[in-house]
Amino acid sequence: MANEDKKKDILNWVDPKDKSGEFKRQQSTFRDWIKNESGAQFPAEKDRYHLYVSYACPWAHRALIVRKLKGLEDIVSYTSVHWHMLEKGWRFAEPNEDVPGANVTPDPLHEGYTHLRDIYYENNKDYDGRFTVPTLYDKKQKRIVNNESSDIIRMLYHAFDHLLPDKYKNVDLLPKDLEKEIDETNQWTYNDINNGVYKSGFATTQEAYEKNVKTLFKSLDRAEAHLQKNAGPYYFGKQITEADIRLFTTIIRFDAVYVQHFKCNIRDIRSGYPALHKWVRNLYWTVPAFGETTEFTHIKNHYTKSHRQINPLSITPLGPEPPILPLDKEVAAAEAMKS
Repeated sequence: MANEDKKKDILNWVDPKDKSGEFKRQQSTFRDWIKNESGAQFPAEKDRYHLYVSYACPWAHRALIVRKLKGLEDIVSYTSVHWHMLEKGWRFAEPNEDVPGANVTPDPLHEGYTHLRDIYYENNKDYDGRFTVPTLYDKKQKRIVNNESSDIIRMLYHAFDHLLPDKYKNVDLLPKDLEKEIDETNQWTYNDINNGVYKSGFATTQEAYEKNVKTLFKSLDRAEAHLQKNAGPYYFGKQITEADIRLFTTIIRFDAVYVQHFKCNIRDIRSGYPALHKWVRNLYWTVPAFGETTEFTHIKNHYTKSHRQINPLSITPLGPEPPILPLDKEVAAAEAMKS
């Protein structure tokens, strides 16, 4: 694509010239909104919008969970990129590749596009940011609508309700009586946990790593304490909300990847956080929108084979096995304590 020699190395998650060693996440560039109203720039219509996601990415995973919880499968289509992300960013699967997960295919909308970045350059030939998922795309205008996951999930909550049966229209993931509490929870969950694993794992100095990993585990302790007091089974009681979705996509990856790959190893979830462990397994095993959108092959391979700045030999550890325990099983030490 044009200007590709000018693009910065996207595999340097921390600028080598930044002596702080701190990972700083870029701001999303595309922030338009789908609306169900007359004259909307992006009107809410069936089969108009396409999501580009990665099963590996926790931010994209949010969008897949919401799409399924809200029954939008026939309204918003999607494609998952391949798990491998190197110098050119996320790539699409090739026609003959056998990769687990639904819709891991070549780009169905643009013949010849091999990477997600091709779509970003289609929108802006001088684009110089990261090529992120999820990316919400308007098939009619051939434009990116939004690439900020927190925006995308919230527009999916109600923008298409006029097209849905009551079963899905009545799914409210941001109820008014909990909105303030959810927003407050999102603040520390995002900064300390969702992004905290990255700030720990991508740190390039000991000081940056220790500061961020300690903050991460302090907030995991906070989430654990909340769930221990909560009647459950969900984060705010008997109703699935945005708080469950945003926390789940990090916790489901924690033991499989973040403990070893991002050095988040003060404790793991399965042996160190009984309430979080029970909560995440309940969502995974009993709510299809969570379990059926989780692809551990993509998760483990992506992090360990794409992040060459911190794993240059791209060796993927075999464990933990299984990547998530059944509802009725605990780690051996926890089982022994019960007997």
